[in-house]
Amino acid sequence: MTIRVVLTDDQPLVRAALQMVITDTADIEVVGEADDGAEAVRLTEELAPDVVVMDLRMPGMDGIEATRLITMGTGSTRVVVLTTFDDDDHVYGALHAGASGFLVKDMALDDILAAIRIVSAGDALIAPAVTRRLIKEFATRPAASPPRRSELDGITAREREVLTLVGRGLSNTEIASELSISIATAKTYLTRLLAKLNARDRVQLVILAYEAGLVATSQ
Repeated sequence: MTIRVVLTDDQPLVRAALQMVITDTADIEVVGEADDGAEAVRLTEELAPDVVVMDLRMPGMDGIEATRLITMGTGSTRVVVLTTFDDDDHVYGALHAGASGFLVKDMALDDILAAIRIVSAGDALIAPAVTRRLIKEFATRPAASPPRRSELDGITAREREVLTLVGRGLSNTEIASELSISIATAKTYLTRLLAKLNARDRVQLVILAYEAGLVATSQ
């Protein structure tokens, strides 16, 4: 089954590079290109792609607002943010807007293709470099509201440990190693957390870990 993608970036060279590598990929095709958020929203409504690869800072409608409009729609399109290291504030906004993936522009193109596949399959992915910078930036913010610890009352101590590690950006393999459990068990804990916390995907678990203060207290 071919994954249908819309590329959104105001830099033609970025779109061209992605288009070139996707052209040689059997299971992914580019069905549209946009140079701003408004065009990305329009193309999503028109073409119903599986994934939109979204830049954040663009003229006109930015990637955060475009992501919010796309993910709040009735379709199943998912958004992968392609960002730079100086976009911390924008990335945090895009988390809340509903993006399912966060990649950095200096990643290998093959890794970006792999991320598109992961997100299209219903999972979520945040590049470790993005997660580390988000944690550092989040820790310096004044609390806008009391930590949302009450949302975590229904989880076990072990599930809380797993959630903390998810918030720190660890993969299932790394979580298994950290807690001396199997990868299958780590995945089971993740599935339970998604259900208990009514979270859409791993990205929402990261948000919950931040806002409950788990990441800050684990550093």
